[in-house]
Amino acid sequence: MADSSDGGVPPAQIVQPTGNHRIKLNVGGKLFETTSSTLQVGGHDSLLAALSSRHATENDEREPIFIDRDPEIFSTLLSLLRSGRLPSAARRRFSKQDLAEEALYYGIEGRLRSALSPPPLMGINATLASTIVPAAEAHPTALYAGSDDGSIWIAHGGQISAYDSNLNHSGTVRTHLEDIASLRCIWPEIAAIGSLQTPGLHLYDVSSGRQVASVNWSDPSDPRVYKARVTAIGATEPGYNGRRHIFAAFECPHRENCILSVDRSTLQIVSEIGRLSGSGSKTSSPGKLVDLTEVGGGVVFASAVSSGAFGYSGYMRLWDPRTGKAVWETSEPGSGVRSGRFGDSFADVDVDRKEMAIYKVCWKSGDLAVADMRKLSEDPWLYLEERSAALRSAGGGANSIVSCYNGQVFVSRESGLEVWSRAEEESEEGEGDAQRKKIWRRNFVDREDDAKRGLIRGMEAGGDRLFVCRSGVEGVEVWESSNFSGAICLF
Repeated sequence: MADSSDGGVPPAQIVQPTGNHRIKLNVGGKLFETTSSTLQVGGHDSLLAALSSRHATENDEREPIFIDRDPEIFSTLLSLLRSGRLPSAARRRFSKQDLAEEALYYGIEGRLRSALSPPPLMGINATLASTIVPAAEAHPTALYAGSDDGSIWIAHGGQISAYDSNLNHSGTVRTHLEDIASLRCIWPEIAAIGSLQTPGLHLYDVSSGRQVASVNWSDPSDPRVYKARVTAIGATEPGYNGRRHIFAAFECPHRENCILSVDRSTLQIVSEIGRLSGSGSKTSSPGKLVDLTEVGGGVVFASAVSSGAFGYSGYMRLWDPRTGKAVWETSEPGSGVRSGRFGDSFADVDVDRKEMAIYKVCWKSGDLAVADMRKLSEDPWLYLEERSAALRSAGGGANSIVSCYNGQVFVSRESGLEVWSRAEEESEEGEGDAQRKKIWRRNFVDREDDAKRGLIRGMEAGGDRLFVCRSGVEGVEVWESSNFSGAICLF
């Protein structure tokens, strides 16, 4: 090989070319001819850029630079540098892992990652792209897809399996828990997990497979507080702000519960928020926590929902962790809310962090409603209506799940999966004065055959992918938008 032993060129020897020179390369015995500008596309720190810079300072008639690597994959990567896209045949011929390894050698892994990333996720155009099936005990119990790169962590059978941005399996950690009900990432490669069967909040290093620490709720003045299990975890993404706390909802065997604020760096308990006796639906332990301390005026969203013979009931609260007091709450049904929808409680709820909005789906009517968190009142709900008569009948909302992502609201129902997204339409205001106003449109994401695979029990979105798991079905479905779609993003 003509380059240095470490595959690169020392920085002092790199001379940026003054023009666009022809470059000849011999990769694995196959000759390639390109230009220095094409090789520079990979970035000034890449091996190819370094080789092109050195070659440009020498005679164009010299022997081609020899690189002892796979010529077929190099041909694909050269095409990527030329056009910014991978040839369609390359996705069938080579695995993502093979492409990633070669791109890493040449120092152009960033370009490959961009090319392999799915286009912006649009629910109206999402299709089932692939299915991830862990090697053992493959029924998912919790998902985490909060990263922007499209990677995912899957909890299954007391294990955590990690899949990178290319959905390649990067490792599996077996924890001491038999069942993981809550899963969040609190530091890169560090997962916070909780179980409804085993006490404590536990932290595992997914890369090394070792347990890092555990946090337990105790009260020396109250012997009833023991063996508290975690029902929900809320935390901002690791890159957001490392100084933010972890919020975990704990529940004791006799249903005494609270939310603990835990310092992310020291893993020490900072404060106890909203201690309640879980004797009723209004005081039960939260099943969902959303940390809004960075974007929502320093509050934490908590909700709980239960179902029985007489329907659904539950509550939502915004807690101020600085004072330990609730700054807003609503309980359904009941709590004196002046609404004509008494008895039509929510089946599930989620928070759009960017829009600062709460979305809920009602269990009886199946209607979707939104509340602006900046204008919360006793009855803040606006119920969304679909103008198309063909789409209005979607059935009830029992067993539904709501997930917000990039201005879209995904709602699973027993009849399938739908998405609500904002669009603009012209409205006539006055004489000849046309204005545009925002409306909501509902579309079905899946087909009838997709819905027959089973009831959706978990849904997470991240990195322009929607991850779905179904009751009694192994694996996680990966939904993406198509690169060849003619659809236009409307939000």
